[in-house]
Amino acid sequence: MPLKFDYIAKDPHSEARRGRIHTAHGTIETPVFMSVGTFGAVRTLDHTELEEIGVQIILGNTYHLYLRPGPEILKDIGGYHRLIGWDKPILTDSGGFQIFSLPHQRVVGEKGVTFKSYIDQSYKRLTPESDILFQETIGSDIMMVLDVCVPSTSPYETCVDAMKRTHRWAKRCKQAKTREENSLFGIVQGAIHEDLRKESAETLVDMNFDGYAVGGLAVGESDEEREHFTNFTTKLLPENKPRYLMGVGTPHDLVRSVRAGIDMFDCIIPTNHARQGVAYTFSGKVKMRRVFHAKDENPIDPNCSCYVCKRFTRAYLHQLTKCEEPTGWKLIAYHNTWFYERLMEKIRTTIVAGTFSQFAKDFLSQVEE
Repeated sequence: MPLKFDYIAKDPHSEARRGRIHTAHGTIETPVFMSVGTFGAVRTLDHTELEEIGVQIILGNTYHLYLRPGPEILKDIGGYHRLIGWDKPILTDSGGFQIFSLPHQRVVGEKGVTFKSYIDQSYKRLTPESDILFQETIGSDIMMVLDVCVPSTSPYETCVDAMKRTHRWAKRCKQAKTREENSLFGIVQGAIHEDLRKESAETLVDMNFDGYAVGGLAVGESDEEREHFTNFTTKLLPENKPRYLMGVGTPHDLVRSVRAGIDMFDCIIPTNHARQGVAYTFSGKVKMRRVFHAKDENPIDPNCSCYVCKRFTRAYLHQLTKCEEPTGWKLIAYHNTWFYERLMEKIRTTIVAGTFSQFAKDFLSQVEE
């Protein structure tokens, strides 16, 4: 089945909206935070735990999956869902960001990009057409076009060239798509230039993608610039299609961006920061490595109902993180992922109730960033 987006409700005092995305592998309630499972797993958490937490969709990465396990194995097995034992929706990034993060290990031309594998140092090639073919082999419910991502502070002409090539590649990606059940999103580029963002959004909207992503942010600009261009770009996108802000994901970023009208997010923060002993709560961050937690018999958050907070103390988690015991990473990752899901639930509930703006104001002013 093709992707379908239901626009359910809008907050009366902001651009925040409550929606529902229907995909071949299930329904996604929006706004939604997508847990990152780059190699087929969300770091330290198995799929049973993700289901307990309430994770609706996970994100895979075309670049990494192309290198391992590769197209042949995925095709023989029957796709990514079957390989990893996950029957809910999957979104795959095209790999553009990762490829363009390798300035000395890739060669970019109009036809596509050649890059060096970090696994065996061999050279691989992706074109817009082969990228879409591989994402269809993966079986992604939501695919992303292959884009050109440059630092947001790049010279203006560099941003223009990257944006225009992104548009040409987006057209080729759309033409290469063969399966109705694999939806395709366009990616708006343009760095921190309003004229380029406007041109990019208009060009991609004319191509009529299934949804639209705001790309090229969180790559060098200030927090104020990121917030401005999220707001600016979102207003240029159609109301009847999902909007996805790529790679941005502190709790404050989520609340601010939902207020701007964004529906979808992904970020490695919940599990990556857990490795550093950082836990997230509705009262702000808790840094477990700090010595004053060594004798603290309270949970991470006394108001949290996840099993970590029901059973384990800050003193225990402090001990684990100071000793770099992987169990500590896992427990905090579970709690953080639980918190992110509860935050998104709260956002969805308050949008429908018409109280999101007040919730956002209180959260942004009272919760430590």
